[in-house]
Amino acid sequence: MTNPYKDKAWFKFLSNKYIWVLLFFSTWMIFLDNYSYFDHRFLDKQIDELEDNATYYQEEIKKDQQQIKQLKNSEQVEKYAREKYYMKKDSEDIYIIEFEGDSTSFKK
Repeated sequence: MTNPYKDKAWFKFLSNKYIWVLLFFSTWMIFLDNYSYFDHRFLDKQIDELEDNATYYQEEIKKDQQQIKQLKNSEQVEKYAREKYYMKKDSEDIYIIEFEGDSTSFKK
């Protein structure tokens, strides 16, 4: 009994052992291997997020360095203490005005 599909092009293609090896290898590398395509995509996303974080923190470091340079001046230290910590001189009075829906509040 002979195979009626033996002379067909698709049958010759699918009966080739190298094609089966290639399909098995491709499936293994894409889905099952430790270095699979999906793992690489996940790791690339993590790398992109970490690089974004690194640039953000570098910018924050530059801002903090500028603020440190400004705080070397005693007048700037006084201004900073007044604005952030509501400090005052003995002869001054401070009035804190809160608006409705204001998210910042002063707690003693």
